[in-house]
Amino acid sequence: MQVPFLDLKQQYLPLKEEILGAVARVFDSAQFVLGQEVAAFEQEFAAYCGVEHCVAVNSGTSALHLALLAAGVGPGDEVITVPCTFVATVAAVEYTGARPVLVDVDPVSYTMDPSQLEAAITRRTKAILPVHLYGNPADMDAILAIARQYGLTVIEDAAQAHGAEYRGMRCGSIGDLACFSFYPGKNLGAYGEGGIVATGSAERARKVRMLRDWGAERKYQHVLKGFNYRMEGVQGAVLRIKLRHLEAWTEARRLHAAAYRRGLTGSGLHLPWESPENRHVYHVYAVLTPHREELARWLSAQGVQTGIHYPHPVHLLPAYADLGYRAGEFPVSERIAAEELSLPMFPEMTSGQTDFVAEAVWSFRARPMAATA
Repeated sequence: MQVPFLDLKQQYLPLKEEILGAVARVFDSAQFVLGQEVAAFEQEFAAYCGVEHCVAVNSGTSALHLALLAAGVGPGDEVITVPCTFVATVAAVEYTGARPVLVDVDPVSYTMDPSQLEAAITRRTKAILPVHLYGNPADMDAILAIARQYGLTVIEDAAQAHGAEYRGMRCGSIGDLACFSFYPGKNLGAYGEGGIVATGSAERARKVRMLRDWGAERKYQHVLKGFNYRMEGVQGAVLRIKLRHLEAWTEARRLHAAAYRRGLTGSGLHLPWESPENRHVYHVYAVLTPHREELARWLSAQGVQTGIHYPHPVHLLPAYADLGYRAGEFPVSERIAAEELSLPMFPEMTSGQTDFVAEAVWSFRARPMAATA
């Protein structure tokens, strides 16, 4: 049996006619940038998240950049975030001219450790940027309590958390602003790049709308120095269709995660944690093992594709050496980077595939050289 890490073709085929019809509507309307389909998707995604306003942009990175600017972040400011994330989280802070300040993640949830926040706050701190990593919500109550105490803006990096819930609230509706990515491999993926900023603030939404379109309030009326971050009409049309299936896909992911937990308990892997109060959406099924490279090679030989999210914490990447952090400063993030392995996870998986993956993991444990591994 072959088990791919992700199978976007399998997701596309049942939707093919509907997708092609939606794309044809965009072509017929000639609204190739923004337009009615994007506006409708903004409203529908806002309703899904339980927020007043959503502003669609051309990538999740652009969403982070504009959310930070809408929060007033700029040169001389500091934004607290984590090193255990995709590099875009930290890069977007630097785009504003602000300095990223890093704190380690919690060893259970892999999300921002609130106990480390206060020590990182200075008079320059403007915002806190927690990451709902792998689809697991960060501890937002604790983060928000500290943010309110110090008058700081909270921006959720929800790029991997479409439909995730924290104590009954949808991720994206909890902080002051939130950012989603619609990169094709995400739980809700476009057929290209895409992102969105969610917020309950009409003024911040207005600012993001201007910033994404050259800072213009009306055509040729440039109020702010802005960017060309507009979403394409085709992506809005595709995302509208896929949004209708997101809940079913999420429940399928959760069923696969439950099957993995049953099949892998006792296998020697450190399995993902999910709070009973929250809804983890398993963008990836991330396990930890000190034998990552050996296990990945073994699974590949058995026909199972795997991934790594992410092999280096941001503070140890050469591009961010100028932040001044050194190895050993964030031990939890560094351990996750060294040991994390992502197993196949996509809604269309079968129970036979999840069972096969679990059996392949157990066969790794039982191999002849396991005693010396």
